[in-house]
Amino acid sequence: MELTLLVLAAGMGSRYGSLKQMDPMGPHGETVLDYSVYDAIRAGFTRVVFVIREDFAEAFNQGVCSRFQDKIKVDCVYQTLDDLPEGYSLPEGRTKPWGTSHAIRAARHTIKGPFAVINADDFYGADSYQQIAQYFRSQETPSSADTIDATDIPHYCMVGYHLANTLSDHGDVNRGICADQSENLTSVSEVTQIARQENGQVWGTNTEGQPCQVQEDAIVSMNFWGFTHGFFDHLEDHFLDFMQTQGQEMTSESYIPTAVDQLISTDKAHCKILKTDSSWFGVTYPDDKAIVVANIQKLIESGVYPTPLH
Repeated sequence: MELTLLVLAAGMGSRYGSLKQMDPMGPHGETVLDYSVYDAIRAGFTRVVFVIREDFAEAFNQGVCSRFQDKIKVDCVYQTLDDLPEGYSLPEGRTKPWGTSHAIRAARHTIKGPFAVINADDFYGADSYQQIAQYFRSQETPSSADTIDATDIPHYCMVGYHLANTLSDHGDVNRGICADQSENLTSVSEVTQIARQENGQVWGTNTEGQPCQVQEDAIVSMNFWGFTHGFFDHLEDHFLDFMQTQGQEMTSESYIPTAVDQLISTDKAHCKILKTDSSWFGVTYPDDKAIVVANIQKLIESGVYPTPLH
């Protein structure tokens, strides 16, 4: 079984201030991506596909892809603003990307089997990759020629983390807040601008633009998803609906959690929440880097990773 890791790496890191996908975090210049691909290979992934922007393709190929080409099959696809469903065009003046759903959609012609999705700048931990790879090995996965209908409900998965373990001390974050029943995802809603307030409570902004309190122990999606190939068909339907309702807006985005939530609420898919003991950490803001560097060093000292990594 070819198992693909799809890495969303098209963002320049607007809040971070640089191309953080290439920023060294390990003691020998390793990036977060180095550790992600290393963990994926150990878990049994056989291919990695990077979603990038064409304008930094040369730098990305030289700085990132070249490090992995002798270890795993590597491909890149481009996320472009004008890659839209037939009948739709880019609104004049729009420069903002269309969101994570659109980023996954960029790989629809490249991936043919089961795949996991991660953010390029998030550290998910070795156990997370083991969990999601084992999940796929335990499932019957349809071939690329299969179509999904009402009698063949697909089973997806996601790795969940507690919200309190994913906050930044240096600014707000966006998270998919999950509800579950017997470890099966029942709903997921995108909440943006999540931050701890002076009174200790955690608040964010829901999809209606209204402030909402979020519990610290809430399970959140960190965009570590597992899908079968048929998800691309569902995603196309979701993105068409998005373009019909929000396609003329200058800053609207289509999020993966929203797409999955709609599939679950309409009984078109099931999604298992996978438990993991891994630690998540990310580099949303420049001041987060020191924390990531320190955490990686602790993992090296405990024997989780060799040094140098390659």
